[in-house]
Amino acid sequence: MTCKPEMLKSVPLFSLLDDDETAVLASQVDVKTFAARERIYKAGEPGTHAYVVVSGKVRITTIDEDQQDVVVDEPGKGEFFGFASMLEQTPHHTSALAEEECVCLEVSRDDIATLLQRKPMAGMDLLTTLGHQIHVTHQLVRLRAARNPNEVIEKEMTWGERLADKVASFGGSWTFIITFSVVLTVYASVNVLLDKKAWDPYPFILLNLFLSMLAAIQAPVIMMSQNRQDLKDRLRGELDFDVNRRAEAEIQSLTRKINLLDEKFDDLSALLREKNSVTQPVR
Repeated sequence: MTCKPEMLKSVPLFSLLDDDETAVLASQVDVKTFAARERIYKAGEPGTHAYVVVSGKVRITTIDEDQQDVVVDEPGKGEFFGFASMLEQTPHHTSALAEEECVCLEVSRDDIATLLQRKPMAGMDLLTTLGHQIHVTHQLVRLRAARNPNEVIEKEMTWGERLADKVASFGGSWTFIITFSVVLTVYASVNVLLDKKAWDPYPFILLNLFLSMLAAIQAPVIMMSQNRQDLKDRLRGELDFDVNRRAEAEIQSLTRKINLLDEKFDDLSALLREKNSVTQPVR
């Protein structure tokens, strides 16, 4: 179906084009209508065309390393998809499926080339809009990317915080306990054997002073490490919440698909019953 200039004006990607540029592009692009659950393109297919959603909604998916279907984007009215593969003339890295009946503008590399040949300045308008979309995509990736809480916190740690973690780690190890016990035993034994010549005779007042100073310093250091561990746990909990929310969305999506299949089976059963009632001979 031929595209009308008014249809292009409603699309943000082409909103900066003037009337002449819009008319040129409208004479080149086609309008495609896709039924609900119809596949627009599949990963690996040649990226000869890109699409702009005029109405409806599309789901863009890819397969991750675990062979799971991952939703990359769900473009709606005015948004586009498949442009990178179309411009690079490379196979699609994702698959596009119409979630509902939708109308899309089908744009090819030749269509863009024809527009630029006739209206060279239109390229700046397209680049401006694409640049804005790229920034939005990068922001979305930063927000949705999975993060390792340990890596996030370690990047922001100061030298003092790293030292506190090492002190707390050593202070809570068997190496520290055994070494400290040996030192205390040797210290007390030497002072007992020296008797009146001891520098710290029983009840070891100097040793108690050192132990009190050590406890006074070690306690806040351990608290610093524990506070940072609480921060890691809190961040890990937030990430787990995000994962659970995405899992819930996937479960809801599967539930919708199952309900849709159930409705299709009911429609098919009703159609078969109707067909049988029509073909059954009347006695």
